[in-house]
Amino acid sequence: MSEVDPVIHQPTRLRIMSSLVGLDTGARVSFTFLQDLLGLTDGNLSVHLKKLEEAGFIATSKEFVARKPKTWLWLTESGRQAFQQYVEMLEDIIRGEEKSE
Repeated sequence: MSEVDPVIHQPTRLRIMSSLVGLDTGARVSFTFLQDLLGLTDGNLSVHLKKLEEAGFIATSKEFVARKPKTWLWLTESGRQAFQQYVEMLEDIIRGEEKSE
């Protein structure tokens, strides 16, 4: 059976990935939108986003809107693929199937 991806499997990061995977390819959300959606503190969300970004699963950009900094987030193609593999692995577990590598 495939190994569980520890980056995605952590509960908060799983919630982040689940929130972002529903976006259309190329769509993005603001840091504050995601923070409000998930009910996380600035620091908590920042730490988990950094981990996901280091893994190549999300990308971020910063810009100024009305002279205030705004951070945008989106899922990378690698992140979409990793999340799909994670879901498939869970489905295999539910069905009692094991994949040989």
